[in-house]
Amino acid sequence: MEARTTMVEPVSLDARTARLLPWLVAVAFFMQALDATILNTALPAMARDLAEDPLRMQSVIIAYMLTVALLIPASGWIADRFGTRRVFFGAVLLFSLGSLFCALSTSLPQLVVARVVQGFGGALMMPVGRLVVLRAYPRTELVRIMAFITLPGLLGPLIGPTLGGWLVEYASWHWIFLINLPVGLLGALAAWRFMPDLRGSGPVRLDLLGFLLFGASMVLITIALEGLGELQLPHVRVLLLLLGGLACLAAYWLHAVQVEQPLFAPSLFRTRTFAAGILGNLFSRLGSGALPFLTPLLLQVALGYSPAKAGMTMIPLALSAMIAKPLAKPLLDRLGYRRLLLGNTLLLGAMIASLALIDEATPYPLLLLHLGLLGAVNSMQFTAMNTVTLLDLDDHQASSGNGLLSVVMQLSMSLGVAVAAALLGGFGKPDATSVLTAFHATYLCVGAVTLLAAAIFFQLPPDSGRVVRRLEPDIDE
Repeated sequence: MEARTTMVEPVSLDARTARLLPWLVAVAFFMQALDATILNTALPAMARDLAEDPLRMQSVIIAYMLTVALLIPASGWIADRFGTRRVFFGAVLLFSLGSLFCALSTSLPQLVVARVVQGFGGALMMPVGRLVVLRAYPRTELVRIMAFITLPGLLGPLIGPTLGGWLVEYASWHWIFLINLPVGLLGALAAWRFMPDLRGSGPVRLDLLGFLLFGASMVLITIALEGLGELQLPHVRVLLLLLGGLACLAAYWLHAVQVEQPLFAPSLFRTRTFAAGILGNLFSRLGSGALPFLTPLLLQVALGYSPAKAGMTMIPLALSAMIAKPLAKPLLDRLGYRRLLLGNTLLLGAMIASLALIDEATPYPLLLLHLGLLGAVNSMQFTAMNTVTLLDLDDHQASSGNGLLSVVMQLSMSLGVAVAAALLGGFGKPDATSVLTAFHATYLCVGAVTLLAAAIFFQLPPDSGRVVRRLEPDIDE
């Protein structure tokens, strides 16, 4: 079999491209993160307009998620085969065209097909964008650049529900898709102008069997998690789907250890920082993924806030995340990845669990302060986790490792929402007086799981990331 080579040609960015490239990737990340949440508040209005049962509208969300879950594993190979500029340009264009098709849809089947087209673009935008950053910038710049491009990922889920509700109320549901068009067209032009064209320097071949096995596992696990949460499938069916997904994942692992160039090489996990970063991402994101789902519900359903007030109450989460981003690199340089991630994960879990103390008697300024601190800690967690996962990978490992990180991020977000929804339903009772108690118990459980992720980051080497700083001069501005 022809070997798959992922060594990349050397790249040198001019000053203008080096400044604009992070903005380009950040905007693409924002479009994807916003789209993932803005649709939820518009589903009832869309159902009325399309003469559909609102319960059937979940297929609009699931179609997108399944497309992303299936295609992300091949994103590294596609970028190596066709070049990062062409793939990123095509991804932004596909996402924009899918958005246009969604706005023009007049029936549920048309809308589902349009969401699949949109999903093809969404599955490639962020993995390819992050791969370019990983290959084009020195490791000493990685913390700063990653902090910048991941910030929109925090803003999207917070802005999405409020913006979606506002557009549906004062315009129409079509505008939740139409707002992507001007941003997408400008992004596509900027991608063609400023995106470096990186690709594998030798023959590139897709591990087709590995792609099918891994893709099937991601699709089955995603359906199972959504079935546990929003789809409300019978538990037996969820269990069968989950077992099927795990079986495909085990089959992939057995396949990967026998072939020369697998889709995701098991040898990646010999890099200790990568192994700890991937597993830590999966478990600590349970709490982070549950927050945008649980907190607006707590404010509106349990505390009786209006949608507008609930949306305004979420603003400190986004603002504090923005303020905390520039602090990531100085803190990591001073404390190192192990100490910062260990302490920050414990703090994040404790703060999520402490939301169980919120009730009708909680002073509003104290609630805003609590959410603001939580947003800062959450922001620091994202930056440190994503960076330590990719920091020690060689160039020939970057494509595969970046693709696996993207898969884990997608899976953990679904898992966080599904687990939170299942816990909330399990703790809830028919009488309304128990609603707040159900939220409190859910926050305690999600916070406890996040706390346990600290044990994974404890396995990081004490000098994680410091080897890179000794080998390369610090050119951070």
